Amino acid sequence: MSIQNATKRKTAPEIFARKGGDPIVMLTSYHAHTAALVDRYCDVILVGDSLGNVMHGFETTVPVTLDMMILQGHAVMRGSRQALVVVDMPFGSYEASKEQAFHSAVRVLKETGCGAIKVEGGRRMAETIDFLVNRGVPVMGHIGLTPQSINTLGSFKAQGRDEADWDSILDDARAVSEAGAFSIVVEAVAEPLGRKITETIAAPTIGIGASVACDGQVLVLEDMLGLSPWAPKFVKRYGDLGPGIEKAIQDYAKEVRSRAFPAPEHTYPMKKK
Repeated sequence: MSIQNATKRKTAPEIFARKGGDPIVMLTSYHAHTAALVDRYCDVILVGDSLGNVMHGFETTVPVTLDMMILQGHAVMRGSRQALVVVDMPFGSYEASKEQAFHSAVRVLKETGCGAIKVEGGRRMAETIDFLVNRGVPVMGHIGLTPQSINTLGSFKAQGRDEADWDSILDDARAVSEAGAFSIVVEAVAEPLGRKITETIAAPTIGIGASVACDGQVLVLEDMLGLSPWAPKFVKRYGDLGPGIEKAIQDYAKEVRSRAFPAPEHTYPMKKK
């Protein structure tokens, strides 16, 4: 008889239960090796469509495809053990109808083995979120600045700077929460608004450039490590790995070109005649 000692992953209901409790720690990851590192310290790993920016060099997340998200989601699942893995639904994979969203979400859940998906949008997505949740798909919401809508927003600007705009964003938060989202990313909103959203809705809020009062925080891993050529102003860099990586590559290239590249410790033995 075999006994499995597999680590139990965190679940969407467990994250929902963290409302008002211990802060939720969340980072992005797109690779098995970074997922293994992030997994040791985070409650949630987001396979974000920001991979379009940091992995593929796209200016926006709009070109990202469902197949790209599934491929990287599978990699993150292989590298992680205990965190809840959430995979972003990319632009064009869920907006057309509730049925389209369900079929796309089923692909993501089945082909990656992840524990939840994330969709952008407020009131306009509430009906779809309700449809998904009632069919067994855990959904993380995303309001405030929604990068997939960049072509209509015009720029990556903070939302809710004018208090006259608060009611609309609050309505989005309420609608997504009441539709059954187990948590909601609140991106780039004025601090007082982020705080008010957190105090108002039942779902835990996860801030990114929002309020320290949110129930958790998320950053793009490459941004906080100093690997992205551009990062939002609100991102604190906890590392500056870019220059170190460039220096290592520079040293390697210099040794190869000068023929000073060290010989391996173990060379293949000559074959005896």
